Amino acid sequence: MAPRLSVVELVVADMAATLAFYRRLGIDAPPEADGQPHVEVDLGGGLRLAFDTEATIRSFDPSWTPPTGHRGALAFACDSPAEVDATYAALVDAGYHGELKPWDAFWGQRYATVQDPDGGSVDLFAPLPT
Repeated sequence: MAPRLSVVELVVADMAATLAFYRRLGIDAPPEADGQPHVEVDLGGGLRLAFDTEATIRSFDPSWTPPTGHRGALAFACDSPAEVDATYAALVDAGYHGELKPWDAFWGQRYATVQDPDGGSVDLFAPLPT
């Protein structure tokens, strides 16, 4: 059997701040997870989203340092272009950094990018009407 993708992991500086951000996007992390060093959320279909604090990673890899530069992003599907705009606005209004304001992408989607508390890119998208 070939390996299959099962977990996407994010390393975070502040678990509570990061979970608060992702809860705004519908990730169902229980309140008691805020103080934990490792959290996993079942996304369905055999896929989980995991969060580990920097201290957790350093506990088994003392030489670990936070990466620099943009290497990946999580992308959240919205039901409509208006939902992309509203979600982006709500996150920016809540104090999160808007990296790329909503725009109509040439590939047929309304698209926007915000940053999570650790500077990770989070894309919001919806198909444009045809």
